[in-house]
Amino acid sequence: VQLQASGGGLVQAGDSLRLSCAASGPTFNMYTMGWFRQAPGKEREFVAAISWSGGPTYYEDSVKGRFTISRDNAKKMVYLQMNSLKPEDSAVYYCAAKSDSTWRSKDGDAYNYWGQGTLVTVSS
Repeated sequence: VQLQASGGGLVQAGDSLRLSCAASGPTFNMYTMGWFRQAPGKEREFVAAISWSGGPTYYEDSVKGRFTISRDNAKKMVYLQMNSLKPEDSAVYYCAAKSDSTWRSKDGDAYNYWGQGTLVTVSS
């Protein structure tokens, strides 16, 4: 699976952005998909995950209620709708895929495939 993230940019606090992740490969609909982020000088952080079916989702507490992860298996796309953005949301955001079905997990090491990242900068 190859992943290509896009949609980042510079926004003001309170604004919204939607990140997209385009996947290639015939078995996309079998993968759990996740979004992670990494701010300068900080460790990579889990943001959200979605099961292969697009039903169950899982969020880091700091984004719960503001971010929504979704997927379109027919289009091989994963999205992260980010609302009410805060300066602390600034980071490079990565989409990732894993073949195991454990969607309720924050473990980035379990993900097999990673996109190149897209930068989100939120000004105050």
